[in-house]
Amino acid sequence: MAAEYRIGRASLRTCLLLCLPLAHAFYIPGWSIKSYANGEPIPLFVNKVYSDNTQIQYAYSELPFVCPPSGRSRPGTGLISGSNVALNLGEVLRGDRIMVSDYELEMNNDDEVHYLCSQKVDEAGLKKAIEVVKHGYVAEWIVDNLPGATSFVTVDKSRKYYASGFKMGYEETSLTTGQSKYFLNNHVTLMIRYHRAPGKDGQRGRKVIVGFEVYPKSIEAENRDANGLSSAVVALDTEIEQSTLTIPYTYSVYWREEDKLGWGNRWDLYFVDQEDSTKIHWLAIVNSLVISGLLTAVVTVILARTIRSRKNSSEKLPGLLDQLDNDTTLPAAAASSDIDSDDDIPEDITGWKLVHGDVFRPPPYGHYLAPLIGSGTQLLLMSLGLITLSCLGLLNPSYRGGFITVGIILFLLAGALSGHFSARIYRTFGGTNWKHNAILTATLFPGLFFATIFLLNLFVWAQASSTAIPFGTLLALLALWLLIQLPLVYIGSWHGYLRSGPYPHPISATALPRQIPHPQPWYTRPLPSVALAGSIPFAILFIELLFVFKSLWQDKSGYYYLFGYLAVITTITLVSVMQTTVIAVYILLCHENYHWWWRSFAVGASSGAWVFAYCGYYFVHHLRVVGWGSGVLFFAYSALACLVYALLMGTVGFLTGYAFVRRIYGAVKVD
Repeated sequence: MAAEYRIGRASLRTCLLLCLPLAHAFYIPGWSIKSYANGEPIPLFVNKVYSDNTQIQYAYSELPFVCPPSGRSRPGTGLISGSNVALNLGEVLRGDRIMVSDYELEMNNDDEVHYLCSQKVDEAGLKKAIEVVKHGYVAEWIVDNLPGATSFVTVDKSRKYYASGFKMGYEETSLTTGQSKYFLNNHVTLMIRYHRAPGKDGQRGRKVIVGFEVYPKSIEAENRDANGLSSAVVALDTEIEQSTLTIPYTYSVYWREEDKLGWGNRWDLYFVDQEDSTKIHWLAIVNSLVISGLLTAVVTVILARTIRSRKNSSEKLPGLLDQLDNDTTLPAAAASSDIDSDDDIPEDITGWKLVHGDVFRPPPYGHYLAPLIGSGTQLLLMSLGLITLSCLGLLNPSYRGGFITVGIILFLLAGALSGHFSARIYRTFGGTNWKHNAILTATLFPGLFFATIFLLNLFVWAQASSTAIPFGTLLALLALWLLIQLPLVYIGSWHGYLRSGPYPHPISATALPRQIPHPQPWYTRPLPSVALAGSIPFAILFIELLFVFKSLWQDKSGYYYLFGYLAVITTITLVSVMQTTVIAVYILLCHENYHWWWRSFAVGASSGAWVFAYCGYYFVHHLRVVGWGSGVLFFAYSALACLVYALLMGTVGFLTGYAFVRRIYGAVKVD
């Protein structure tokens, strides 16, 4: 089905005004508007069932207690009932399984009651029905690319909004016995809202669909009125005393004209609840700006001191550095004592200037750091591309699976730059086997990610869930990795290592490493400094994380929409990581500790650990997940997401620290 490229409420003015969502919604004209004449048949697609209480999804058409597809041709649509709709890669990975249904819809023709089928359900099917109802599963149906929705009103009853999907059933608990009974919804009332088509199609009486509401109901077979409907219900016996149960399925269709809602903003009702949280988003932005402002002040002071110290010591510094180079074999305490007692040494020749001969010494295990930076660069480019396209409205809910599909494409294309940066850093560290580094860069993160997904997939396969990735899709992902990403990384590595060469340093490393004074202050030790530095970006990000997590885990059918706010928060978070890294590296160098390479990466990546800890808090206090399997999936996917975030921010921290160190030592040249 065609993707509707939409510039949403967080779109054009979003990008012009720091990506803040202030604009009204509109679509790119003439791309995917489909209009219908009166009486024209419209297909209804069934997709999947999902629940906020579990991470296990199922294909709706594969449930044993629903009507199986008849396989008959649908005149006027060119479709056959039961045929699968071609899906993009993102749709498959998110668990979509879209199929043509037997539900018959005709534009503007009401159908008060329509019999679909009577499904004979055995004991296993009844158990599955009870499981689906008990765990609060909702079904997703699709008409004209709109998901069927349950209609609600806001707290002040001033506006209506949609929650995608509708309940498969409901539970009632007896007040006397305390036992629960489960009721299956076997009748649906479809309310489809339409608007006059824009342009010439509207003048010819054609219409566009702007709303799709589903009202489910449970109706018992033996107690139907003359129209086939009743207020009685289909109860699923939890003890399953009888081995089979015949469940009749019916539906009603009503068409209503909607004057106030046009095709261009028909998705707005799905996001009313997100828009009501605007004040909280602004609070998050103000909180972020305050923290970033404090960091900016500290960084400004640091840069001002370094610039002033350069001017004050420009004449005496070269001779002093020569003396320090000759005394590198002395114990650190003795060297420090001599310097302090020398009246000819300027007061500002202390701390970071004393380690000029070691600050660019290659770090230990640098052959692992270079591939990490390469992978982080790849993820950084992918993330920035996704957020930018989302702010422009090119990635929106109407483009089902588009976010994942485009993300994979951007990740593959960024492989060339990943290999380039990794190879240059690798050669800067003195590496000689660039081919080995290229292979490691191309396989380090994708290999770990693919292996984890494969192991999780084995577990999901056992649950017969639509979340399981088909074997053919796994082979396609493997082919994309080995046939596209790996060659691009290899080409980029070849260019970065052989053509571009190493990054030049203003000062060469001395032959012997300088001793680091001990003990170091507690705030310069690895664990405290990294943990403290990581808490600052997390303090900026955590408010927005609440909305992202709600969209991902509590409202899986919902779509995170406010990418304008997310873009602003992400920008401030990146800036805060850069500022925090500058402060952490400067403090480290001031205490004559030149092991800043890995520390700069760890400072940026450490906020990922805070985010993962927040995932645990969110799991305990906000989710109602049932079953250990769903918990395993939650923490496994959360760990992968936090790993991506840590690599991304660690790369930002490393590049910032590297640029800062090269900058402040740029004036110190020893021939």
